[in-house]
Amino acid sequence: MATQGIRIAIDRGGTFTDAWAEVPGRKEHIVFKTLSVCPDEYDDAPTECIRQILEIATGKLIPRGTLLDLEPIESIRMGTTVATNALLERKGDRVAFLTTKGFRDTLLIGNQTRPNLFDLSVRRLEQLYEAVVEVDERVTIEGYSENPDPKPIDVASDDALVMGQTGEIVRIIKKPDLDAVRADLQRLKDQGFENVAVGFMHSYTFPEHEIQVTKLAEEMGFKVSASSVLQSMAKFVPRSQSAVADAYLTPMTYAYLEGFRRGFKGHLEDESANKLLICQSDGGLTSWTKFTGLRGVLSGPAGGVVGLSRTCYDPKDGTPVLGFDMGGTSTDVARYSGALEHIFENTIAEVTIQTPQLDINTVAAGGGSILSWENGLLKVGPSSAGANPGPACYGKGGPLTVTDANFLLGRIVPDFFPRKLDLDTVKAKFQELTETVNRDKEAGADEFTPETLALGFLSIANATMTRPIRTLSEGRGYGAASHNLGCFGGAGGQHAVFIARDLGIKRAILPRYSSILSAYGMALADVVVENQEPVVLTFSDKVIPELRSRLESLSQRGVKGLESQGFDGEFIEHECFLNMRYQGSDTSLMIPQPEDMADFGAAFTARHAQEFGFSQSRDILIDDTRVRSVGKSRVLDVSSPFEEMEKHKSDGLTPPPSPPTPIFTRNIFYETFGWVMTSVYQLSSLSPGVQIQGPAMILDKTQTIVLDHASKAVILPEHVVLEVSKAEQQNVVAAETVDPVQLSVFGHRFMTVAEQMGHTMEKTSISVNIKERLDYSCAVFSADGGLVANAPHIPSHLGSMSTAIAYQAQRYKAGELKPGDVIISNHPQAGGTHLPDITTVTPVFDNDDDPKEIIFFVANRGHHADVGGIAPGSMPPNSTELWQEGAAIESFKMINEGVFDEEGLYEHLYTKPASYPGCSGTRTWSDNVADLKAAVASNKKGIQLIRSLIDEFGWPVVQFYMKAIQENAAQSVRDLLKSFAEKHEGGILEAAEMNDDGIPFKLKVTIDKDSGEAVFDFTGTGAEHSGNLNAPPTCSYSVIMYCLRSMISADIPLNQGCLKPITVVCPENTILSPSPTAATVGCTTETSQKLADLIFRAFHAAAASQGTMNNLTFGCGGTDPVTGEVTKGFGYYETIAGGAGAGPSWHGASGVHTHLTNTRITDPEILEKRYPVILHEFSLRQGSGGAGRFRGGDGCVRDIEFRVPLQVSVLTDRRVTAPYGLEGGADGARGQNIWVRKDPVTGTSRQVSLGPRKTTHVGAGDRIVLLTPGGGAWGAESAGVQAAEADVKQTNLPSLMTNGTLGMRNSIAMGN
Repeated sequence: MATQGIRIAIDRGGTFTDAWAEVPGRKEHIVFKTLSVCPDEYDDAPTECIRQILEIATGKLIPRGTLLDLEPIESIRMGTTVATNALLERKGDRVAFLTTKGFRDTLLIGNQTRPNLFDLSVRRLEQLYEAVVEVDERVTIEGYSENPDPKPIDVASDDALVMGQTGEIVRIIKKPDLDAVRADLQRLKDQGFENVAVGFMHSYTFPEHEIQVTKLAEEMGFKVSASSVLQSMAKFVPRSQSAVADAYLTPMTYAYLEGFRRGFKGHLEDESANKLLICQSDGGLTSWTKFTGLRGVLSGPAGGVVGLSRTCYDPKDGTPVLGFDMGGTSTDVARYSGALEHIFENTIAEVTIQTPQLDINTVAAGGGSILSWENGLLKVGPSSAGANPGPACYGKGGPLTVTDANFLLGRIVPDFFPRKLDLDTVKAKFQELTETVNRDKEAGADEFTPETLALGFLSIANATMTRPIRTLSEGRGYGAASHNLGCFGGAGGQHAVFIARDLGIKRAILPRYSSILSAYGMALADVVVENQEPVVLTFSDKVIPELRSRLESLSQRGVKGLESQGFDGEFIEHECFLNMRYQGSDTSLMIPQPEDMADFGAAFTARHAQEFGFSQSRDILIDDTRVRSVGKSRVLDVSSPFEEMEKHKSDGLTPPPSPPTPIFTRNIFYETFGWVMTSVYQLSSLSPGVQIQGPAMILDKTQTIVLDHASKAVILPEHVVLEVSKAEQQNVVAAETVDPVQLSVFGHRFMTVAEQMGHTMEKTSISVNIKERLDYSCAVFSADGGLVANAPHIPSHLGSMSTAIAYQAQRYKAGELKPGDVIISNHPQAGGTHLPDITTVTPVFDNDDDPKEIIFFVANRGHHADVGGIAPGSMPPNSTELWQEGAAIESFKMINEGVFDEEGLYEHLYTKPASYPGCSGTRTWSDNVADLKAAVASNKKGIQLIRSLIDEFGWPVVQFYMKAIQENAAQSVRDLLKSFAEKHEGGILEAAEMNDDGIPFKLKVTIDKDSGEAVFDFTGTGAEHSGNLNAPPTCSYSVIMYCLRSMISADIPLNQGCLKPITVVCPENTILSPSPTAATVGCTTETSQKLADLIFRAFHAAAASQGTMNNLTFGCGGTDPVTGEVTKGFGYYETIAGGAGAGPSWHGASGVHTHLTNTRITDPEILEKRYPVILHEFSLRQGSGGAGRFRGGDGCVRDIEFRVPLQVSVLTDRRVTAPYGLEGGADGARGQNIWVRKDPVTGTSRQVSLGPRKTTHVGAGDRIVLLTPGGGAWGAESAGVQAAEADVKQTNLPSLMTNGTLGMRNSIAMGN
């Protein structure tokens, strides 16, 4: 370890580089900012920072360009955005990807979801790799976890079997031909590639093939990133994406560090080699020689969280802290409660990365967020003005932003801002916007002034930023009000009081170095070595010796890693963890080691109950062992704000002997008070112990703190603590006229409820369909069943769920429903669609003790893996009657006044469906029960959050805005329809389509150009389908709502109002209004897609997409139709991506889900671990998209081999009719379903076409190959291809997506 010397910490950000230094013998730390890019003065900002620090420390002039002497320096700790920017801007190195044969397109397809549910152009960022080489190698897992009757596997019985690192038995199907690989690598070398990423199937447990290819590539001079070396965790797609990201980012990172070290004497190749430490995404430091691009993507923000943990949290006090870092274009939020919270999978810039990282959640809301008025709503962001042109106050023609609102209201002092500001421009723009809003808003509502409008925008900005904070806390079972708020970043102080108050938090803490907390956090961070190994164990006392051995082995590896960085054993500590989950669940929790290893199970159960509200009587599985080895360096003395406060109270220094003197006064605009002459203080002149009662403003060099009348600041030696009281007028909201500000705020709050319900549903469910494919929706409904808020989950649920709620509301008479009741329903006549989609409904009463009326409903709908019927998975392609598809429930009180009726549920899900000829009851009873309990937990979360809204604002106000937000959506749809009426003479649009069975679909849309109302008339559509493609009218409502929302450019609320201007005509006894007993299993999957293509054709919006969901189910077990014998089994269901249709300015996307679905596909490794299958290929079907000026997207090839006899079903469309092109564009290719079977008589292989819908029994070794349809093209191929390419490049702009756990949820919400 280095002796005590100068300690330097630097955070190189996009605009500014922050520097901090501690110099022995110097009382004050050195703190400053410099521009990150300033080529006229210096080549590298961190080097310049070190030069300036050395000048100050030594008192000697050091000319720029001089090699810097590191002898007096103890350490340089640095965070860098090099990797982050390269990923966001797609400016990394050229990479070739080597992967298992059949998976060349696996990273392009990813989980097959589209990033934005309602974006018909499906804009996606480009892939990181340039070339793909398929290596003909293959292994698979021999057993499968869903085996109802598992038998021990004798590894010695077969030479092809080996024991994997996890304890799983692996079958080697094909070893790689290294000569062929060498030839492929040579071709890459000839093309100029220097970096390769290697990702093979199941290398997390059997890395041998990856190791062989890696060694060969390195011998040939390549830099190699192997997925099994970087992070040995199951899930092929994110692990492979991580390898590609590492190969893409690390060379650029190394190149930067190479150039950086050249600025020092000895070039860090001497005794100073270990002095340069880089902050990783996990918050730990590592030697620059061991730093990789993959682990540095969140380098800077990670330092901020470490700083938050050390400066805003006191272990003795124990109050958890929510970090709030508001910058120019985005805001970072994090939570700390005594231990850094890590995640191991995260999506950043559409790249899913597997690596340890702090749970930092970034949302697109900051000082530069643009203010707008659209469709009767005030909106903040997500677009940002950026640095150029910047906010309007920069005087460069920029739009109004959050910064401008603060400036107009006097909350920014121009003399203390780093650039000249233009107040006149801001006033003029706000005056113009105010006049527009006053002209458009509801008559009778109070008029806005520019000041009240700016204040309203700030309220909405705060609501936007508190939404992810609520989810990060309340969504995990922790009340936001039970935290302190830790504020840092340049803009945080202006909003701290108001964010805290919105969250119910009474104390906000701003640490001494809040404006450079990321740099300061690096000074406080430790050097860390992470080691993790996958295992497959069931937790019990018997496995503790093996766990202890594995953890000790990982600890020794950590010691070696830290010793190589200069640490002695006495300075090394280890933090041990097990990654645990319930059997059948994918939700794993990283559990720190308790004092007694035998208590790991109890610790997991307690943590699961805390986060998800329940525990399970299932085995607890261990997926990974993990050791975080920490090298403890000299600890900086950081005081606790709580200790500081207690000290000053005991010393009698609060209040001070005389009040502080402001440096000047300034007019600032406050809610309810208007313009108030406000005292402004300089932070550096305020003594510890001083209290500043608001209204006031406190300034330091880099930030502004705003206090209102109901808050005060306590000045401490190293902190400013803001005490926040409830404002006298807070939450006094009128319920007579619609306030556009409150309309937007309530829109955010209602959406928060739906989002957190969805998060609870996902986390607490068991089945693959809900937990991994995310085939569910959650929503809040008014007492009459009208949809109020629905986080954008499954589009086919959007309009139909409200009918289901209305049915239940009308079915029960007054007094028949009571508090604690929960109803389930799935019958098409009760607002259901197909039977696997079960709706769980909970009524909420005005008073649970003395209920008088239902005031609202919460509900969710989830696709269950099986509900009985004639086929496993309950998606039979050959059903002709509803009873053949499983349990059909009109209404059942699953919970009656708080009592769970398991016997009655069994009767509905098992006994009744099994009573029909050839049918079985549910084949997944335990999963059904677990998922329904998860649905109940989801509803409870929704009730809790709506109740808190009622407590905050009162029921009349909440009810008023439930209705107001519906009317706002209705008006948005009316405006859209009016615009279409202007384009089409007479306001009439017509289209016709046909499905694969020859049934015609006809639509005539008649729009009233004055009222904006429309009739969607499906008269002329064909009769009921003899099979199962019949769609209840509720299905049509869902499709219409989805299509209208997709054609509206603005982000409008999704609620019942969208359908208010719409009248739907569906003649009875047609495929769109069938009889009560008609089979309907294909309605949401096939007929809904047909309707979407029909509507988009009528509106001339886009060419046809694949027009099907390509349903595939397989399984076994249930009730034997001949003997009646019941056998255990399983069912699996998936839908498969295809090609998207092109439009007037975009090419169709390839390998994505389209329109009425966006469910994820199961990861290839998880599929093979759970089920007896081998996935031979999942790739793009090249050339299947229609040719044209704008090409249709390509479909997919999915080739699955079955290892045991199973029943397999396909339910598809577009196998006979092709996806149409428009404006002369060619049709997309039709799909095909092929059964590759071994002839039972001759033993030869045969290829049999299954047609669009078929159930069959396959034998071991048989394969099903699905070729999914391509999308239709737009425009004739000869009409200016070059111009088309240029247009597309302009539309495929990257978007700022949320990252962290909330980012994963956001991608779920927008991608589902």
